[in-house]
Amino acid sequence: MSISTLHDPDQRAFASDNYAGAHPEVLTALAAANGGHQVAYGDDSYTERLADVIRVHFGERAQTFPVFNGTGANVVALTSVLPRWGAVVTASSAHIHTDEAGAPERMTGLKLLTVPTADGKLTPDLVAREAWGWGDEHRAQPLAVSITQATELGTVYTPDEVRALCEFAHEHGMAVHMDGARLWNAAAALGVGFREFTTDAGVDILSLGGTKNGLLGAEAVVVLDPDGSSGLVFLRKLTMQLASKMRFASAQLLALFEDDLGLRSAAHANAMTQRLRTALEAGIADGTLRGLAFTQDSQANAIFATLPTEVADRIRERVRFYDWDRARGEIRWMTAWDTTPEDVDRFVDIIAEEFARSR
Repeated sequence: MSISTLHDPDQRAFASDNYAGAHPEVLTALAAANGGHQVAYGDDSYTERLADVIRVHFGERAQTFPVFNGTGANVVALTSVLPRWGAVVTASSAHIHTDEAGAPERMTGLKLLTVPTADGKLTPDLVAREAWGWGDEHRAQPLAVSITQATELGTVYTPDEVRALCEFAHEHGMAVHMDGARLWNAAAALGVGFREFTTDAGVDILSLGGTKNGLLGAEAVVVLDPDGSSGLVFLRKLTMQLASKMRFASAQLLALFEDDLGLRSAAHANAMTQRLRTALEAGIADGTLRGLAFTQDSQANAIFATLPTEVADRIRERVRFYDWDRARGEIRWMTAWDTTPEDVDRFVDIIAEEFARSR
């Protein structure tokens, strides 16, 4: 019995890179890993190979723990670097604070100390607002900093910015976690290797994303400084993130490193965002899109903008996307590895048509 296709495979949205399907090369990698038997729970050839590849890209001390999803990666990673009384300083827009249903706090007992940021990026001065009170029994102890690369607002930390944060954190006895759900997009935007803005910049532990770049439920925790993390092999099981057939998660992650598939896919998504932004900027300049304004730089694969709510709602009836701050009229448009130039141009036409209806 075959399963019928239940959706229109030609349909495209600009809501999230999570909407995109699995990359064909990833599906090929899954098929290649599927034959015969392999030892369960990570003692397989693909997970062993992934560990080797990760060390090449992140440093010889890196340890790799595949997991199912980004929330799980963040929970496992943060739990491994904190005692029960620890707290994490993070941006108020961070995914661990806004989009994980309280999982980091509820699953582990840690406390999030959030700081407002204009562009989603922390600085040492911003971290300092919550980095205090060590030894005070009445305050959760700030013992970690969590940053997102690329950020939830589509911006990207430079290696120097990451290094400055890590130096500040380490001077104050704090570990640094990087939520790399869109790490590939950041690497493509920066044009540097992963190690330059992670291990070499001082990051202690990393959530390595894959789902947003064409994988099927495969992410990983990468311990960059094994001296600062403990119990992760037990925490992964405890938090229900240990895959029995781990070879399939590892094979997918391996596919992203093979022939630079991950970087190529992310660079394409970033380029489609630039194509969209350039077209919109032209519409603003010639008055076609009067009332549209950008609220953030588009450094990765996201555009944040404000426009009249009634126009946004009409556009959304034709192509899905999300409000970011409806009170401000702010929306988010995202591109993915499979977004085509034709998809972008068609979307620009739809936006222009709906703006024209309001004139």
